[in-house]
Amino acid sequence: MNLEYFISKNIIKGDRNAKKFTRPIINISIMAIAIGLIVMIISTSIVDGFQREIRNKVIGFGSHIQITNFDSQNTYEASPINKNQKFYPAIDSVNGIKHIQVFATKAGIIKTKEEIYGVVVKGISDDFDWSFFKEKMVDGEIFPIKKDLENNLLLSKNIADKMKLKVNNKIFIYFIQKNGQLRPKDFVVKGIYQSGLEQFDNLYVITDIRHIQKRNDWNEEQVGGFEVLIDNYKQIDELGQYVYDNIGYDLHATTIKEQNPDIFNWLDYQDYNVTIIIILMIIVAVINIISALLILILERTNMIGILKALGMPNWNVRKMFLYNAAYLIIKGLLWGNVIGIILCLIQQKTGIVTLPEESYYVATVPIEFNFIKILLLNIGTLTICILLLLIPSVVITKISPVKAIRYD
Repeated sequence: MNLEYFISKNIIKGDRNAKKFTRPIINISIMAIAIGLIVMIISTSIVDGFQREIRNKVIGFGSHIQITNFDSQNTYEASPINKNQKFYPAIDSVNGIKHIQVFATKAGIIKTKEEIYGVVVKGISDDFDWSFFKEKMVDGEIFPIKKDLENNLLLSKNIADKMKLKVNNKIFIYFIQKNGQLRPKDFVVKGIYQSGLEQFDNLYVITDIRHIQKRNDWNEEQVGGFEVLIDNYKQIDELGQYVYDNIGYDLHATTIKEQNPDIFNWLDYQDYNVTIIIILMIIVAVINIISALLILILERTNMIGILKALGMPNWNVRKMFLYNAAYLIIKGLLWGNVIGIILCLIQQKTGIVTLPEESYYVATVPIEFNFIKILLLNIGTLTICILLLLIPSVVITKISPVKAIRYD
């Protein structure tokens, strides 16, 4: 057996009966490492969950990638595109691309007997992926696109509250034509959704694309554009470029990141906050474990002197205490993992910690586990602590065997 490891194990066993002053310091060091890891796990899980939730909400309204005419950028009055394209719907067979669907948007004004309100009417077809809105419904239901045109409408709870509307209420939407005139159309509120993103909830209503085609004097083959959904958000730049390269020279493809740079830049900045937290927690852990190591060395000065007098090299003596410190670090990491993951699981399953949705865009604190990140946090904390412990362990080389043996 490794001699240094053997002696280190006996030191650890002996520490259970350590002096009243020493034991609390060692326990505090273990607790500091555990608490630091708990904070790191919770903060990374919350930020990852928050980024996921906000991204999914923005993507739910606009998809990952949009294909439009070049002159339709940054406007809700899109120039028409012929639906019969080589990539539609064949592009959804490309690895990483999940679905493609048509859409069109048009500015409008909702009018009731008492109120008027400006909105963007988004028209969808029978290829629309309803998964996002199914999760966000608070009243009523989504409506299928049938062969016979129906006057169904989906709007947000924000708009419904402002306009005092309920499911099955009849309303008029006045579409703004290019000549400035208003062209009315009656609708029935089929369902009410709430995503939590006010800038979208206050803007979009959903209906059959054929209503927009009629108001724009388009034929059935003309649409405002195509929306492309992908499997993995991390591939959005790569697949965005692929779509752009394969749709023809007369069309333009933009990712949701390019359409909403303010939101996605803000989400990216959240990673800086987590980085700062991780750095601070590691600094606290390092300071505490260095303190514990120095106390262990101080308490075992006699033993160090005897071992050095018997001919044990300085590095071997240092290794004993590094083994001891590593044990304390691993013990702290073990408790930190257990408690941190349990707390995250409780929040993920119960949503016990809530948030004001109008301020944070989510109703409960979101959690997303990334076990690779958690593993890297453990490895990083252990590695950094051990490497930095090499510095204070140098004090062992300064201990004189004669003075140490006399030391009490």
